Amino acid sequence: MTSDPLLQATQALRDDFIKKEGELITRLAREGQSPQAMFIGCCDSRVIPESILGARPGDLLVLRNIANIVPPFGTAHESTGAALDYAVNHLRIPHLIICGHTDCGGLKALDGHIDALAEPSLAGWLKHAREAQTRVDRSRVEPTRRHRAICEQNVILQLEHAADYPAVYKALKASRLELHGWLFDLHGPQVYSYNSKTQSFESL
Repeated sequence: MTSDPLLQATQALRDDFIKKEGELITRLAREGQSPQAMFIGCCDSRVIPESILGARPGDLLVLRNIANIVPPFGTAHESTGAALDYAVNHLRIPHLIICGHTDCGGLKALDGHIDALAEPSLAGWLKHAREAQTRVDRSRVEPTRRHRAICEQNVILQLEHAADYPAVYKALKASRLELHGWLFDLHGPQVYSYNSKTQSFESL
């Protein structure tokens, strides 16, 4: 019997999950995975990719970090690049989703001017979303819409970053990959999708 209280507390839920999905997981282990999408989202505990998409094991490749950031190609963040290379070149995913959300603590920290001496890692990471804040400042958005506007612009910015990675660029050019920009509104809750033609987020 484990002495880990968290494992003990979740044993019943884990047993139920294995009962429901154990056969599928075993088959995936034997045959390999072929996910339909890669989901890049914030590591916020309120954002659950599998629930948003209704995904089961094997459906979704997930990469999560603070503020759903894709660092610009060439900035030495190999973890993100490695995940994109593997997803696009090896698993050949047909869809890449970048999903932001409202009430994002990372973007609020960015907008509140982080203390780089006290939190150097967070400050260094969030600089890759700074341009989203700058775009909102240039557009003079109403104060009541400021945070949501930064969240929306950050999704667009990270889509631009992702498109510059060689694996993604080549797949887009070959028309074997689609990019999707989503915003999960926690207050709905509701998901909005970015329409590049209208340059707006529309309800799914």
